Amino acid sequence: MTSIITNTAAISTIAHLRDINDGLLSSQTRASSGYRVGTSADNAAYWSIATTMRSDNRSLSAVEDALGLGAAMVDTATTGFKSAIDVMDDIKSRLVAGREPGVDRNKINAEITELKAQLGTIADAASFNGENWLKHRDTDQPWLKQPIQIVASVSRNSNVFAVETLHYERQASTFADKQIINALVDDSAQTHGEYGILTSEAYAVDLGLTTGYVMVQGSGTNSVPNGAPVLPRVEISISSATTDQEIEDMISVTDAMLMDMTTTATVLGTAGARIGRQENFVADLRDTIDRGVGRLVDADMTQESAKLKALTTQQSLGTSALSIANQHASNIMTLYQN
Repeated sequence: MTSIITNTAAISTIAHLRDINDGLLSSQTRASSGYRVGTSADNAAYWSIATTMRSDNRSLSAVEDALGLGAAMVDTATTGFKSAIDVMDDIKSRLVAGREPGVDRNKINAEITELKAQLGTIADAASFNGENWLKHRDTDQPWLKQPIQIVASVSRNSNVFAVETLHYERQASTFADKQIINALVDDSAQTHGEYGILTSEAYAVDLGLTTGYVMVQGSGTNSVPNGAPVLPRVEISISSATTDQEIEDMISVTDAMLMDMTTTATVLGTAGARIGRQENFVADLRDTIDRGVGRLVDADMTQESAKLKALTTQQSLGTSALSIANQHASNIMTLYQN
């Protein structure tokens, strides 16, 4: 039946053209944005996963920066301890040389004095971002109550994103759950040197000596931690009047200090290596997450390009078909012509 009220062919063509236009709009959006899932309306499940993982990736970027800061702080302290160990080795060798009969101990002591000054320079210089782990001062006292936390790793357990830290306990002298004396020099009058390797009489106490030999005096005097006996604090130095036994005691104290310095440097180095590995892991993890999210939501540009070309052709054909359908209705008018 032919009707001038209802153009069935045109209606069918318009419906088909509407579908083509919707597909063309969708394909154009994907091609311009690069996403096949750009909103929750496209695919709610994939969009939700992608949004969560992108949020994690932004957090990982911040963690990566924090890891870099922590690594720099640990590396600075490690470098300081390594340099100090080299100087302490030289001091120990000078003390051993001073034990030999007939040597000029005053000249040897002049060398030891310069080396001790170098230790002080190392302790002062080993600072990063305002933090100096090699030297304590009175202004550092608040830190004795709170551990320094360094970002060490990240984890996600179920829906919980967690940042894990290493704790550097100044007062408890622990780092990464290992007992150490954690500073090179304690220049705090309130603690009297007890938290510094070079300023603590605890080594002389542990060795059963009657003189509290220290490498550097620091600001305080006559105090050792944990209620140990108080010994007169004497800075290590030798002269022509120094006895052989006194030099041997100084060598023993110096060797004990070196052992703790080596332990501290080892623990710091291990922590630095852990942070370094975590930095590499976080960088790889960010790349992996990017690839995973891309697989879920990125558009296949080759496919979208082909779709655009096909839909553009279909749109052109649909427009022509609609024109033909409309022309068919107007042809009825020729039936009423004389």
